[in-house]
Amino acid sequence: MKKILMLHGINHNMFGKRDPEQYGTATLDDIDQGLSSLAEELGVEVESFQSNSEGETVDRIHMAYHDRNDAVIINAGAWTHYSYGIRDALAILEVPVIEIHMSNIHAREEFRHYSVFAEIVQGQICGFGLDTYYLGLRAALSSIEENN
Repeated sequence: MKKILMLHGINHNMFGKRDPEQYGTATLDDIDQGLSSLAEELGVEVESFQSNSEGETVDRIHMAYHDRNDAVIINAGAWTHYSYGIRDALAILEVPVIEIHMSNIHAREEFRHYSVFAEIVQGQICGFGLDTYYLGLRAALSSIEENN
């Protein structure tokens, strides 16, 4: 069974409470449950990880490399725009990395328009709210199948 790691970034533990106009009312648990249901339907395994610590996130990316995960989906939140540490860790991976964002980062504040991950990820999906996660999972699976 294909193993996909879902990395949730900084402040994502506050989904459902944080800026519902941008992010909706779904909680992180709601998102993870929806991903698990879709993963079961698609015949893949998804493990979700959330941290507010860059170092813990980098360590989890390193573990994904050693565990030979088949793909990584990342919604790094604000780290997207400045974390070269996370970018460098992702660049170590030899599997598809899909960058996702619930909001359309290109229609928000100017600092959100730039992703330090853009050059190293397979692709970016943004602006579809909760569905962005499901699109990201489908894109990860498609990328795995293309690379095999």
